[in-house]
Amino acid sequence: MIQKIIKTILGPSQEERRAELYRDLIRHEARIGGTLFGPIPNGGRREFFCLDERTWIWHEEWKDEQGNHRSKTTRYDVRPNAILKAQDGSQYQPVSVQEAIHLRDAANVYARRVNSEMYNYLP
Repeated sequence: MIQKIIKTILGPSQEERRAELYRDLIRHEARIGGTLFGPIPNGGRREFFCLDERTWIWHEEWKDEQGNHRSKTTRYDVRPNAILKAQDGSQYQPVSVQEAIHLRDAANVYARRVNSEMYNYLP
């Protein structure tokens, strides 16, 4: 409780501000990435983003035909000799060549859109 009072009085540390800025930037990039694959259905949510230098995340939420909330998270781990993917916490499996090509193409479009829309930089 004392920590919370001190933080309220003094404000967040520089490290906390930096971490919050990073999270905000990732959230914004994820929203842009989520629009790369067409319109997002009403009541749905879609995110696609680069978490770090070798990890890509695809997350989608939707309502099924019965109105139940569904979600799926796919994590891609890009390595020098392979791309591995895990869905919803399952074990990593290698992706097909075709899926690797799709991921590469999506990553390129993502980079162009994020650079253009957020950072006003076109490579």
